[in-house]
Amino acid sequence: MNDPAPALPLFGEDPPRPLADRLRPRTLAEVVGQDHLLASDAPLGRMVARGKPVSTILWGPPGCGKTTIARLLAEETDLAFEPLSAVFSGVADLRKVFAAAQQRREIGQGTMLFVDEIHRFNRAQQDSFLPYVEDGTITLVGATTENPSFELNGALLSRCQVFVLHRLDTAALETLLARAEKEVRPVPLDEQARGSLVAMADGDGRYLLNMVEQLQELPEGTPPLDTAALAETIQKRAPLYDKTQESHYNLISALHKSMRGSDPDAALYWLARMLDGGEDPLFIARRITRFANEDIGIADPQAVQQALAAWDVYERLGSPEGELAIAQAVVYLATAPKSIAVYRGFGEAQRAAKQTGSLAPPHHILNAPTRLMKDIGYGKGYQYDPDAADGFSGADYFPEGMERERFYRPTRNGFEARVSERLEHWEELRAKRRSQEGEG
Repeated sequence: MNDPAPALPLFGEDPPRPLADRLRPRTLAEVVGQDHLLASDAPLGRMVARGKPVSTILWGPPGCGKTTIARLLAEETDLAFEPLSAVFSGVADLRKVFAAAQQRREIGQGTMLFVDEIHRFNRAQQDSFLPYVEDGTITLVGATTENPSFELNGALLSRCQVFVLHRLDTAALETLLARAEKEVRPVPLDEQARGSLVAMADGDGRYLLNMVEQLQELPEGTPPLDTAALAETIQKRAPLYDKTQESHYNLISALHKSMRGSDPDAALYWLARMLDGGEDPLFIARRITRFANEDIGIADPQAVQQALAAWDVYERLGSPEGELAIAQAVVYLATAPKSIAVYRGFGEAQRAAKQTGSLAPPHHILNAPTRLMKDIGYGKGYQYDPDAADGFSGADYFPEGMERERFYRPTRNGFEARVSERLEHWEELRAKRRSQEGEG
């Protein structure tokens, strides 16, 4: 027998409001997870106490309460609340809001303009706020999931305070779950599945409540679901990861620094996060190859070969088989001895090259294919190192007129320790030669 179709609202009736909307906090005190901003001694708490909000940018992940906080700030400071979405609004919509705000101002009423996804406005649209923010016609509250430093122009940022909202932690999400169960009914989950439900929300309160609403629509008397049954009932939230935005750079930075810090477990975690978020494995292969040269270098000459091998294997096998080769390279690089001696030395050499301009190589190391070149001293006095004692002549290969400098300073890490010993031996031979030349 088929289940009865859900009852439709009668003509003229409003459709039922989603659970997330019904549970929106009615006061700032009901907002969860943002005490660092909303407590009485925190920035927004003090702003409300003064009754004088200032233009603000709320920066945080989805579902952390940006829209709710803006609306309640307006209510608790007696400002008219004008919401706009930068996705659906343009300059014409802004002009209407500005005109209405100017009319309210004439009768002593302030206006809070809330712009969701404010980073979607282009530079010219962002500039249109400036005079109205400057003269107090509007108090602007912009919400963004993107780093304001990159997405908003400097003139607008200079007129706003930026507050960072946190993704909701486990305690905050459990509070929302308890409110939802009190509002409707308990969700049919065992204890382990309840924990999984909170984890699946990944810090997004709105997403949690949407999942709870799905579970509360299950028939009365449904036996408690375990984690596996929960996963079949609702879809896991996709990871918050945008390959073109800040999270892309944050995660590759986390992977890089975990390998640099010789932590293979953290490095594998960040690698998995990036792959789970849809990152191009070839981008990761390129970055770990750079890491092998930059952070390991001669401390382990095999490091770059391991990175290149992983790159090659992935190009041959693709996903998911080739991802294991990248994981193997990540572990190798994380556990390899580290040295930035070549990276640092090359940077110093580049600066010296720019400063010394066009100094010519010393004549003794120049080839002399013609008689004229021999006559002017090309190749004169050149010593062939393989024939010298110890296989080392100690000759000076820097330009004439430039003092010898040391750019490469090897560490005592890994293979580089042997290189260091070799260089010290050669420096002793070089000093001995200078001493003999001085005596002669």
